[in-house]
Amino acid sequence: MNRKRLTREDSRDQTKQRLLDAAQRLVAKKGLDATSVEDIAAAAGYTRGAFYSNFGGKHDLFIDLLRRDHEKALGEFNALLRDDLPIEEIKARTRELYSTYCRTTDSFMSWTEARMLGTRDAKFRAKLNALLSDKRDQIAAFIAYFYQRTGTSPPLAPQIMALGFMSLIEGVKLFELSSPTDMTAQAAESILALFMDSIINAPPR
Repeated sequence: MNRKRLTREDSRDQTKQRLLDAAQRLVAKKGLDATSVEDIAAAAGYTRGAFYSNFGGKHDLFIDLLRRDHEKALGEFNALLRDDLPIEEIKARTRELYSTYCRTTDSFMSWTEARMLGTRDAKFRAKLNALLSDKRDQIAAFIAYFYQRTGTSPPLAPQIMALGFMSLIEGVKLFELSSPTDMTAQAAESILALFMDSIINAPPR
């Protein structure tokens, strides 16, 4: 069977995605500072030149990595913004999505690394905050849609609730990774599911 020949654009995108995948694994394992451009290129099976033909530097790659992760999560939530879906199905799928986000350790480590870098690097912080603001706004839009579908009012402004959802995931996952004997993966998912249940099944206001 003949394989479809990649276009130049397809080949470039494939190279970029492999570099991003390699960076995510390495950053999760040893941190951004300890990961060099050469490390990333070698882990992806490319040269230093291939890296710089796709990214201006390590921080540029890191922002692209975070953006890719954000767009994936956004796509999962946007799939629920459908008026033809029964509200009970939206509730069930939202609960499942939220409670299982803590399974993605490499992704979480990237965001945690970004938070730490943002506290030390004002230029990077500006880029990160723009991405986080978009993430918050998209979650808030989903929350507003959810309450509109249920015909009820949210207990807090959707923007504030979005920050709460984001913060709880980060806190629970960090607790799990740093104190795994106290916070098991199963306990982490149970906590997030309980929190989500308390929101989506709350009596109408």
